[in-house]
Amino acid sequence: MTNSDLGPQILKLRLAVLLLAAGEGSRLGGHPKALLRQDGETLLKRFSNAIQRFNLVECIAVTGFYAEAIDAELTILNTSLNHPILSIRNPAPEKGQPSSIRLGLESLQSDFDVLLVALSDQPEVGAKEVEALLGEFSQRKFGEEIILPMVGGKRGNPVLFSKAAVLNVLKVPELVCRTYMDAHPEELRIMDTQNRAFVMDVDTPEDIQKHKLSLN
Repeated sequence: MTNSDLGPQILKLRLAVLLLAAGEGSRLGGHPKALLRQDGETLLKRFSNAIQRFNLVECIAVTGFYAEAIDAELTILNTSLNHPILSIRNPAPEKGQPSSIRLGLESLQSDFDVLLVALSDQPEVGAKEVEALLGEFSQRKFGEEIILPMVGGKRGNPVLFSKAAVLNVLKVPELVCRTYMDAHPEELRIMDTQNRAFVMDVDTPEDIQKHKLSLN
């Protein structure tokens, strides 16, 4: 897929990305999920390359337990990316994903239209999935500020938020996206899809085998 393949409405949208990569990966024996490899490339590299073709204005990766290892990979990746990725370290990753999300939201600096909140352990999420979310956003009705993918009734990721929704979250100290979504269902636009990439992640050694991943 190239920029010329994307619709004009999608290309107009200024995209910020918040990539969550602070987890411990305890069920994987203590290995950073973002650095798992598929076809010789880290998941971090594959996702970073996939988002470059959009109108990307900012990308933040929130790190934690394996900050040094992920930062080392980002240092290499950023030399070849048109839009480098900024690393922000969560000083207390043991507090869980909500703390990383809040830190990421508070770190945003760009004038974006939409924010993609993505996980670092979804090996099948790429440009196709991001394009689908942006396309859904471009067709939203008044008041619909969040695009939530649903596969067979199961919530998926990534999730797309309008800037208005992000600003509303930030108005309330310690509020995070999931809590806001639960409190404001009227702002959700559900994207029903059969694309299981949205609900596939890596938690166990069995998942590594299923997705044909490797540790190095």
